[in-house]
Amino acid sequence: MEENKLIKYQDGQLQKVGNSIAIADKLLALYEPQLIPYRKKDKWGYCTPDKKIVIECIYDHAERFEEGLAIVELNEKYGLINKQGKEIIECKYDSINGNDSDFCRVKLNERYYLINIASQKIISAKYNHVEFFGEGIAAVELNGKYGFIDKSGNEVIPCKYNFATGFSEGLAYVKLNNKFGYIDKSGNEIISCKYDSASVFNEGLSTIAKNGKYGYIGKSGNEVIACKYDKAQLFSEGLAEVELNGKYGFIDKSGNEVIACKYDYANEFSEGLAAIELNGMYGYINTEGLEVISPIFEWADRFREGLASIMIDEKYGFIDKEGKEIIPCVFNYVSAFKEGITYVDYFGKYGFIDKNGVEYWED
Repeated sequence: MEENKLIKYQDGQLQKVGNSIAIADKLLALYEPQLIPYRKKDKWGYCTPDKKIVIECIYDHAERFEEGLAIVELNEKYGLINKQGKEIIECKYDSINGNDSDFCRVKLNERYYLINIASQKIISAKYNHVEFFGEGIAAVELNGKYGFIDKSGNEVIPCKYNFATGFSEGLAYVKLNNKFGYIDKSGNEIISCKYDSASVFNEGLSTIAKNGKYGYIGKSGNEVIACKYDKAQLFSEGLAEVELNGKYGFIDKSGNEVIACKYDYANEFSEGLAAIELNGMYGYINTEGLEVISPIFEWADRFREGLASIMIDEKYGFIDKEGKEIIPCVFNYVSAFKEGITYVDYFGKYGFIDKNGVEYWED
C-alpha cells in the first residue's frame, strides 16, 4: 500500500499521505491491517501477522475482530474495543456477543439486553430476555410471553407467543397453544400453528415435525417432503441430512434420497464435503455420495476456509480437502478457522495459530 502514495500504516493506524485524493477515503474504509489476538504470559492484546504488538496485552482474554470490533475480558467483565484499542462498550458486563455490527447483546445480573453500539443505549430494558437481531427484528420475552422489537426498541409484534425466535428468509417460527407456526414481519400468521416442532427457513425450506416424524415445508406452508424421518436437518448446499431407522443419508429438495441412509452419523455439507461416521470412524463424502476422504478419524468437523478439524489419538488438528494433515493433531482443543486463524489449547497453553501453524502467544 505504500507505493500508491495514498495511505500508509503507522503507529497501528492507517493514515493519508500528503495531499491524497478522495479515493484514499475509500481505501481506508476497505483496507485495515489484520489484528490477531496475542497472549503474553497471562494477558492478551493484539498483533499484526508479523507479531508486532498494536494493542497492548492488558486483557484477561481477547476474541477475534469481527467487522472492526472485538470482545475483550477484564477483571471477569466483558466489553468491546475497536482496532485502535478504544473501548467502545465498557468492560462491565457478565457476557457480551452479537451478530450485528450496530448492536450487541449483553448479560448483566442474569438478564440480557440489546445495546446500540454507537450510542451505547440499551433498547430492551423492560424485557426479561432478548434474542439476536434477525433481519432487523429481535425476539423478546416479557412475563413468559414472546414478541418482537425493531432496532429502535419499538415493539412491532406484541408479546403474545409462548416462544419465538429470529427471522430468517422473511419468516419466524413461533409457538402458540403448544404448537408451532410461522409469522411475517407484520405479525401475520402465514403458516398456522399446527406443528409439534419447527425450525428456521434455509434455502427456501424448513423442517417441521408431526406425530414424532420430520419433514419439510415451503414458505406457503405446503408440505414439500412428507413427515417420515426420525430426524431432519436444514438444507445446506442443496442437500439435507436425514435419519431413518438409525442411519443417516441425504435428500434433495424434491425428497429424493440422493445419498443412501447408511451412515451412523452425518453432518451438513460445507464447502462441497460432509463429514460422515461409519463403524465408529469419520471421513468425508462429496455431494455425489463419493467417499473422498476415508473414514480413519476418531472425529471430524465441517470444512471452513478450506480446512476441517479432525481427531487422531484424542488430539485435534486440521486437514485439507485431499485429506492431507496440514496442522498436526497435537492440540487438546481447536475452534474452526475464521479469517485465517483458530483458537487452540496446547497442553493448557491457550492462544491462536494461523494456517501455517504459527503461534500467537508468548511464554
